[in-house]
Order: sequence, then C-alpha cells, then structure tokens
Amino acid sequence: MMWHYNVSALASGATILLYDGSPFRPLIEGNGDLAMPKLIDEVGVTCFGTSAKYLSILEQNHAMPHDKFPMSKLRAIYSTGSVLAPSTFDYVYKAFGPNINLGSITGGTDIISLFGAPSPLVPVYSGEIQCIGLGMAVQSWDVDGKPVEDEPGDLVCTKPFPCMPVKFWGVEGEKAYRRSYFEHFEGVWHHGDFIKVNSKSRGLLMLGRSDGILKPAGVRFGSSEIYNILLSKFPLEFEDALCIGRRRPDDLDETVVLFVKMASGYQFSEELVKKVKDTIRTECSGRHVPAIIDETPEIPVTTNGKKIEVAVKQILCGMDIRTSASVSNPGCLDWYRHWSATH
Repeated sequence: MMWHYNVSALASGATILLYDGSPFRPLIEGNGDLAMPKLIDEVGVTCFGTSAKYLSILEQNHAMPHDKFPMSKLRAIYSTGSVLAPSTFDYVYKAFGPNINLGSITGGTDIISLFGAPSPLVPVYSGEIQCIGLGMAVQSWDVDGKPVEDEPGDLVCTKPFPCMPVKFWGVEGEKAYRRSYFEHFEGVWHHGDFIKVNSKSRGLLMLGRSDGILKPAGVRFGSSEIYNILLSKFPLEFEDALCIGRRRPDDLDETVVLFVKMASGYQFSEELVKKVKDTIRTECSGRHVPAIIDETPEIPVTTNGKKIEVAVKQILCGMDIRTSASVSNPGCLDWYRHWSATH
C-alpha cells in the first residue's frame, strides 16, 4: 500500500525521502539512536512517518535528538503500526520539539486510508488519535451492535467509503473479503480493532485487536492498557511485553497471561511480579491483573515490528497454527508452544 501512498504524494507535488535500512544505524559515533533525526535535520524533512515501536525505543533510551538537531523544518510526525502509548506522546514533544503535529494514525492495508487520522486543526491529546478520517462513518459498537462512547467497543464503519475495496484478488476474492470484514456485524465493516471514542475530544483511543481482546470474568479490555502501564511505571525494567488471553476448551473463564522480556541488567523475580500486579490493580482494577506473569526470551513480531498477539493466543489456547511469512522471528513461537504445553 505504501507504493500507492507514495505515488499519490508525488502526484500532489511532494518530495519523498525513503530510508532503507535500520533506523538505529550508528551514523553518529555512540549515538545510533539519533540517525533518523540527523537525516531529518540535514535534508529538511517536514513530515516524518515512522512506527510507534521506533519512538518507544527512543523513549526507553532517553534519546533527546532536539538537543543536537533543531529539525527546524519538521512540522509533523506520523506514527502507525501499533498503538502509541500516552507516555510516548509526552516524550515526543520533549525530544522533537513543541511545535509539531504528532499524529498517531490507524487504518488498513486493504483500504489504503485512515479510519483515525491526524489533523492540524484540532488539539493533540495524549494517548489519542486526533479525529475520524474524512469520509469515514466510524463508530464504536458494543457486543450487541449498538454505538457506544467513552467505553470500549469494536471499530466499525457504518457506511461505504470512497476507498472501500470491491473484493479481494482471486477467484474466491469476494467471499474472502466478505468473510474478513462483513460477517461479525452483518453487512457492516468490522475492522478488528478495539477502540474507545472520547465524547468530548472526539478522539479515538486504540485498545488493541478485537480478536486478541482480553476478557477475564466478562470484563473486556485491550492489551495496550497493560503495555501503557508497563511503559510508564516500569520504563527501565522491561524491554518489551506480550499480554494474552488464554482459554482452553475445558476452561470456564479466560486467563490473562503477561509475558515480559527483561531489559539488560534487570532480573525477573517474584518481587517484581508482585510489584507489577499491585501497580496494575491500582492503575486499572483487580480484574485487569494478569493471573500469570512470566519471563520470555523473545517477543514475536512482524517484519515491521508489530507484536503478534493473535498467533500466541492461538498457541496458548491449544490451536494448531501455521506461521505466517510476515513473522520476522518465527523460531520464537516454539518457545510459546513449549510454555503452553508445560503450564
């Protein structure tokens, strides 16, 4: 989809700069984290598109690029790929300067567009996507298919939109298309994201994938709620985490399992587990506290750095899954298979 995106940008008269390689390549001795800001400053980039993961890593490493590079022409940073944590919003304005439009966005490859979009006309609120995209009748629906605000629900688009596909490619393309988007709520586009619409700001809070939603004791919440707490309250201890809901055929309820990858220099311990549970209970509720917290050597991610929650959920629930070609580190899924078999 980025091919179409870039061609459209060129057609509008914009100049495109594409970077091929690791954004952490050490172009500056001892300051590899600053490679991209250095490029932004030197070339005069006005709009910087990146991933939430990249910004999160900069945050964890306390990088302050604005101290070295003024990036005076930078007007906007657009983040996608996964949810941008509230703490990262605050970090970006400290690290890149106060006069930018930080646009956390959400859309889809199949629509080559945005359901939740940035805008220079409305405020930026920490943790929120600024507004609903133009031409998108986006709502949040509860399990009964009723619109809700200020509480979690499924992202739906209730009316056809200009960039809606007519079908997928191939002989069975139309059936696959309808199965993917129109069966959950009959005839209504169901995107598979779990969101909350802020009735005051009209912004969107992304809470995770709805097919990976956690639902212990009937309470639905997104994995990002747990990730946000870890990032804000434990910025040094954890390099990454994966929060999964596990329910096997004989289980009466879903068990929330939190896998944590420890940062260099920190040890996993029962004392740390208790501290994490107490913090989640205080910040959210007792229902949000994972039943199991365990250490993992690696988090499975796609080639663009997005955590793969659903595949691990299927493994923990006893399903036999085929590894997608989009998995960057497929070998680590064997660890989760072994964990599931022994726990």
